Amino acid sequence: MDTAMVVDLARQALWITMLISAPMLLVALGVGLIVGIFQAATSINEQTLSFIPKLLTLGLTAAVF
Repeated sequence: MDTAMVVDLARQALWITMLISAPMLLVALGVGLIVGIFQAATSINEQTLSFIPKLLTLGLTAAVF
């Protein structure tokens, strides 16, 4: 196993990791943004309000993907 093969294997591993984690990260980002805008508009500063929707949507995303 030469250096080029190891580098290529590491590159493929990082690419697959990105493909697996990207949907969940994008969903968490979207839900966090929507909840943050809602909290700013209503002046609600409850920490669980942002955690619970993220947790539920990430669970749903993990089940779908």
